[in-house]
Amino acid sequence: MAWPGDTPAGHSHGGRWWPQEFPTVAGMGRGGCALCLQASEPLQGDTEDTPMPWPPPSTLPDTPFPSRTLAAVAAAAEALLTPGYWALDRLLALLVPTTAQRARWRRRRAGRCLAVGARALLAPALVLVLVLALPPALLGLLLWLPAQAKRRPFVHQHTAGTAAAEPWDPRRARGFAFLTANVCLLPSGLARFSNLGDTRRRAALIGRVLAAGAPAEPNGHRRGLLGPRRGRGYGGTAARGHPGGDARGDAGRAAGPAETVDGTMEWVEMAMTNPTPMTNPTPMTNPTLTTNPSPGAPPCPTSSPGPERPIPLADPMPPVLSARVPPDVDFVCLQEVFDGAAAAALRRQLGRRFPHVLWGVGPGGLRRGRLRALGSGLLLGSRFPLLAARFRPFPDAAREDALANKGLLVAQVLLGMGRGRRVVGYLGCTHLQAPAADATIRDQQLSWVLRWLREFRDEQHRPGDLVAFDVLCGDLNFDNCSRGDSQNRRHALFKEFWDPACRDSGQEQPWAIGTLLNYLRIYEEPVSTPEEMRRTLSEPWGRERFLAGPILSCGALDPTAPRPWQGRRVDRALLRRGPALTTEVTGYSVITELATMSDHLPVALRLRLGPADL
Repeated sequence: MAWPGDTPAGHSHGGRWWPQEFPTVAGMGRGGCALCLQASEPLQGDTEDTPMPWPPPSTLPDTPFPSRTLAAVAAAAEALLTPGYWALDRLLALLVPTTAQRARWRRRRAGRCLAVGARALLAPALVLVLVLALPPALLGLLLWLPAQAKRRPFVHQHTAGTAAAEPWDPRRARGFAFLTANVCLLPSGLARFSNLGDTRRRAALIGRVLAAGAPAEPNGHRRGLLGPRRGRGYGGTAARGHPGGDARGDAGRAAGPAETVDGTMEWVEMAMTNPTPMTNPTPMTNPTLTTNPSPGAPPCPTSSPGPERPIPLADPMPPVLSARVPPDVDFVCLQEVFDGAAAAALRRQLGRRFPHVLWGVGPGGLRRGRLRALGSGLLLGSRFPLLAARFRPFPDAAREDALANKGLLVAQVLLGMGRGRRVVGYLGCTHLQAPAADATIRDQQLSWVLRWLREFRDEQHRPGDLVAFDVLCGDLNFDNCSRGDSQNRRHALFKEFWDPACRDSGQEQPWAIGTLLNYLRIYEEPVSTPEEMRRTLSEPWGRERFLAGPILSCGALDPTAPRPWQGRRVDRALLRRGPALTTEVTGYSVITELATMSDHLPVALRLRLGPADL
């Protein structure tokens, strides 16, 4: 069944590209390729594990275009567009300085005069370059639009030299770690409106941070990017911070996760309240699960998991703030990876840790009669092989978000085999409408997300599949504490997916903390390094000063919000209710290691799955 804005998809065999409409094998589920299904179909009567190659050969596209001719046309178009793009980007970066730049100007006696003089000289030159670049840019646009129309919806990067995770036998329990982060890798000129800049350098640094646990680089020091900052952070300033903040020291601040001698973080495993994990006797069923109406219907009230919670959660919860990315992350979902050069630098670093990366997701161009200057900005990395993936663009967008091709990226992951049965997981990554006043659009997008997740799961399901998890990550651009976001948090999606940090609609867990920073303060000394930010946000005054506060529907700060606030938690990791396997939430972290590199805090979720009785 086709949905609005669908992009054709397919896959390759032996270097040849097969369309999505390739004949399927009867009885093996919809949407499967005959070649793929035949290769992995278990023999009837087998009760033991069927030998299988690991990792299995990829069936996902590994190039952006189906032919070299189209790739050459796209390259020519980019070459013609580059001078104008560069001039416009530099002009915006020149006219919109960050607060770190302004602080440096103030510290120098003639800093402001020099800055004004430089802008007065460079701005006219950049305008002249931009005007001269317009004719070739128009020609490049005429080539770029048809090339983008033929571009594949995503590209699969398989790094052969990176070891994949070992296949999982579900008869033994195993932990899986997920990380989601909005990295704000817009073109540098646009990133200045979020008080960020130097996008390509930030991308390389973020990639090194997120590839925690990868083999050391040639210099032998994986975390060398943090050392030279010496308390000021990347782009850090010497702002005074909270009055009396330095005198507080570490006394009374919450303790963070344990660290080893070399500074590498150890994930804090949570002690479960009930030592006997709760199970679901019937896969994918749960008596407390309410049936969701079809998308487009009015939002239904959210209900908490209830006394018979299908997924155990630690109580009390250990401190969730962490200064380091967990070294054992299995899956990473990123948003706002818009800049092409930054995306290349980022995926090159991620490939050292994640052998499977989906990039170039949701290309721009003319989509549903509108010009999308940017792609979706989504990127997904996995240590496990990807069996299938699909991108669905949102048919509705408004304001500045209409310039991006936002949507949902969903993938099916092969985790292992158990007695001839595939063990798979489903992972979704999305980024919803940003402006606070567009709650109705976000509601519609949530309905599309819920519907597309169901559709993809139905298409890829095969008889005998054991579904280990179904996780949805992303920047939802609404929280669970703002009065202005009440419409979105009552959506029917939250009856099917569970947010571990949410106690009920409008009520957070006591340990929950916001993930959206006050972007005008991200370079101040108390939050200029990962450890300083962790200590600062452990204090009520630090959260109120450096985290974005609850808002009204118009986007203005809510003057009646209780203080100190926990902050706006817009970055979520959601888990489908009623899992088929025994499931425990054994870790939940809000990570400060991207201090001064983004205006969002990454979120990590760790699950313990199994053992399964096969």
